[in-house]
Amino acid sequence: MAFKTHYIILAVLLLFISCKETEKHEFTNALINETSPYLLQHAHNPVNWYPWNNETLELAKKENKLILISIGYAACHWCHVMEHESFEDKEVAKIMNENFINIKIDREERPDVDQIYMTAVQLMTGSGGWPLNCIALPNGKPVWGGTYFSKEDWTSSINQISDIYKKEPRKLTDFAEKLTNGIHESSLIKENTSKQNYNIDSLKTYVNKWQTNFDTALGGMDVAPKFPMPNNYQFLLRYAHQTKDKELTTYINTTLEKMALGGLNDQVGGGFSRYSTDKKWHIPHFEKMLYDNGQLVSLYADAYLATKNSLYKETVYQTLAFVEHELYNNNGGFYSSLDADSLTEEKELEEGAFYVWKKEELSKIIITDFDVFSDYFSINEHGFWEEEKFHFIRKISDIEFAKKHSLTIETLKTKVTNWRKILIKERAKKERPRLDDKILTSWNALLLKGYVDAYRVFNDLHFLEMAIKNASFLKNNVLKKDGSLYRNYKNGDASINGYLEDYATLINAYITLYQSTFNGEWLSLAKELTDYTLTHFFDEKSQLFYFTSDEDPALIARKTDIEDNVIASSNSIMAKNLFLMGHFYDNENYASISKKMLHNVTSYISKYPSAYANWLDLYLNYAEKFYEVAISGEDSLEKLKEINSVYIPNKLYCGSTKENDLPLLVNRFVEDETYIYICVNKVCNLPLTESDKAISSLIEGK
Repeated sequence: MAFKTHYIILAVLLLFISCKETEKHEFTNALINETSPYLLQHAHNPVNWYPWNNETLELAKKENKLILISIGYAACHWCHVMEHESFEDKEVAKIMNENFINIKIDREERPDVDQIYMTAVQLMTGSGGWPLNCIALPNGKPVWGGTYFSKEDWTSSINQISDIYKKEPRKLTDFAEKLTNGIHESSLIKENTSKQNYNIDSLKTYVNKWQTNFDTALGGMDVAPKFPMPNNYQFLLRYAHQTKDKELTTYINTTLEKMALGGLNDQVGGGFSRYSTDKKWHIPHFEKMLYDNGQLVSLYADAYLATKNSLYKETVYQTLAFVEHELYNNNGGFYSSLDADSLTEEKELEEGAFYVWKKEELSKIIITDFDVFSDYFSINEHGFWEEEKFHFIRKISDIEFAKKHSLTIETLKTKVTNWRKILIKERAKKERPRLDDKILTSWNALLLKGYVDAYRVFNDLHFLEMAIKNASFLKNNVLKKDGSLYRNYKNGDASINGYLEDYATLINAYITLYQSTFNGEWLSLAKELTDYTLTHFFDEKSQLFYFTSDEDPALIARKTDIEDNVIASSNSIMAKNLFLMGHFYDNENYASISKKMLHNVTSYISKYPSAYANWLDLYLNYAEKFYEVAISGEDSLEKLKEINSVYIPNKLYCGSTKENDLPLLVNRFVEDETYIYICVNKVCNLPLTESDKAISSLIEGK
């Protein structure tokens, strides 16, 4: 009896230990305490994931373990694939847990960490992307990495690296030192000691080199996949306008029309996907990002102002309808993205499932005019995707389509509106794509600017109201009392210190909002943020800004970004901000820093002009006239709206309905009068009282 009792007690103890081990596993995957939807997606993996923080990094040093860093984002399709194949697999997780401190990072929350290890992987492999996977020494210095790996390749690779670390650690430490030096060197910007000389001929040389890679038939660059690249086309639109380059204007309009009509743009619910997988803009990678849509609103608004193409206006309205319907939080902020994947009827995650249709489905819900409907949305070979599924694509403008089918434009628009209502109702029955509901400062700032630009062009008060709600939300929730910013916000909580991208984009958005409202609060906020950025991010040696604040914990390198990507580089945005602030406040320090920043970057532009589009936009401010337009008087906002009816990209506005101490407005207020002052390099023409004369002066360059 005592013998049996002994084994019963032992069995209970083993069961207790087993339960404790289970509890330990659940606790070890510390992502359950995070707020990022991407990190929470991995919170129940058998991998013992940790977030990136000081405690985790100290743990790696304490246990002398390699760090396995895996970086992705919520809308990333191949991140989900690798999770399913490897990180949800218990055998793979066992290898990872025994040999590594495993860190999962949301690249959208921590772009600073992403930059470091992306550079490492690019140096090692020549390319990069997401998911980004990198193995580092306990001190954080990288030794190996890549992007997506199949389960077999992943297990083989991490076993090999782990084995080398155990048997020949010196090999890894030596390589890590060399690679870390390479990361440091990749961020060094040399001072340009040549004479500053900005002229239109040099600018033409850059654009001519860029043009050799244009796809003049289909728009965009002559490659696949194709990304929208808003800052590229903002600059080219302006450059073509100012230089009266008709060929370039045609190319830009081809690009904007193909993007708006193609599958990249959701023809049912509005909103652009991140990129097109093909050269025709037909089939997108279906995730929708806030930063793309915010910037594309600005681009299409300006393009409408320059061309009066109704397709561009339609695109702005549909895109903003999408972000309000899908990404808006009623507190005034906007969420980050919609996933590329959604559940099929079989409850399997599949890319694009929410957006594609079978012809039989459509024929049952579009009862009348199905042939016209099919032609409009390309339910034919043109719009065929795969497995009997179609993706909506338009081929021609509404005017051309109405003519083709002998319809009035009004009749066609009524039909299209009804079709979209039916489709949206039916699509709502499908499983929706997953939402990344974190709110990011910089992405909201890009959308804020989009709303202001839409208001400026279309004079729709709804756009201004939304802009002010968002601007106020950011002021009240991510701006700290000490003048610094948070990067993120969710459910009343903000936790990550802001990066240069957050400061640069928000300063720019507040400057833009000021220029459409003449509310000095927004310009004052922009100045406060500018001064904070100069104190905590500026590098005296390079005359550029670091991506991280001097108050952030140090990483293995402190990066300086200068290349414009889908979002323009933080430094190029700051350089433009300082240029404008130098004018608003007659501040020579702002102006000289801006000019020096541009000068230090010009030596890089010739190698790859499209990667410096936002810098080229600043360059154009110096190569040709740039106007200061000051409007003072009780009708200043009305005069502003009238002048805004014309595309004039080479100017800034300031104004007031009363006395104002801003340098451009001092001593310019006259009771019962409204005067328009046009100045270049602090030299002003005689004041004007009529908007049309001011427009003529700006257009004619007088």
